[in-house]
Amino acid sequence: MKKFSIGYRTLKTAIGAAVAIAIAQYFDLQFFTAAGILTILSIQPTKRKSLHAVYTRIVSTIIGIAYAFIFFEIFGYSPVVLGIVMILFIPTIVSLRVVEGFISSSVIMMHIYLTANFTADLLINEFYLMAIGYGVGLVVNMYMPDIQQGLYYHREKMESLLKKILAEIAGYLRDGDTLWDGHELIEAAKVVEAGKALAFQDVENHVTRKENTYYLYFDMRERQLEIIERVLPKITSLPVMTEQATLIAAFMEDLSEHVHSGNTASRFLEKLDKVKEEFAKMPLPTDHETFLAMAALYQFIEEMDEYLVIKQSFKGMK
Repeated sequence: MKKFSIGYRTLKTAIGAAVAIAIAQYFDLQFFTAAGILTILSIQPTKRKSLHAVYTRIVSTIIGIAYAFIFFEIFGYSPVVLGIVMILFIPTIVSLRVVEGFISSSVIMMHIYLTANFTADLLINEFYLMAIGYGVGLVVNMYMPDIQQGLYYHREKMESLLKKILAEIAGYLRDGDTLWDGHELIEAAKVVEAGKALAFQDVENHVTRKENTYYLYFDMRERQLEIIERVLPKITSLPVMTEQATLIAAFMEDLSEHVHSGNTASRFLEKLDKVKEEFAKMPLPTDHETFLAMAALYQFIEEMDEYLVIKQSFKGMK
């Protein structure tokens, strides 16, 4: 049986709807329960989405009121006229990209249809309902839980997994065999996906912020993982182990011990250049299998160069 729990968004929705209805009822507004509906519709997962939701609903509602006034007052309040209004109204809000406001605007239009008498008092009533519903929704939605701890956890988890992956690669190059099943690669991909989702949510909760360092961080790690997944077959299918493998193993071991969110890629790029120099000084292959092994190892070095360049392009985190 699943554990019963109430999320913060559920609480915000319930509290917001109750407050909006209470305010509308206090001011003795007609159709006061609609204020609660409008509040519910404006509560979104992030602040930026909430602002966009209110914008689309206000625009679509104003258009809906205009259509309702023109057609109902000229052709009468009948189901046929209502159908014609909807036929014209929906394509309009779709073309203006405010279709998300269809339900809320329909609520206001139905009020006009029900009263069958478009008056200034009714118009003021509906605008008050909108002001209360959307206003309460925005105020309530300004509270968002702190996700920094979640971002920090995913970053730490990612680095821990990456250390293990690089250490296993070093171990294979040094010993030529390993019992590693590679499950850290699958887990790391999941951590990256979850981390990027959290980071994107953090961006959406800061209206003026265009990017998030954590999002750039997890994007960088995702690209590095792609390289690791690409190079693994090159080293796990080596026909023989050569001196070069031991040389690269030492570098990979060093790299695995210095995985963090700062930017020390330049230092390791220099170390990798030295590995390339040592590689070039070693004896040339004497048989076909050794030639294939050395070629695969050199391709691996080039891929690790790209791995470090990706990290170098990231400004780093404190």
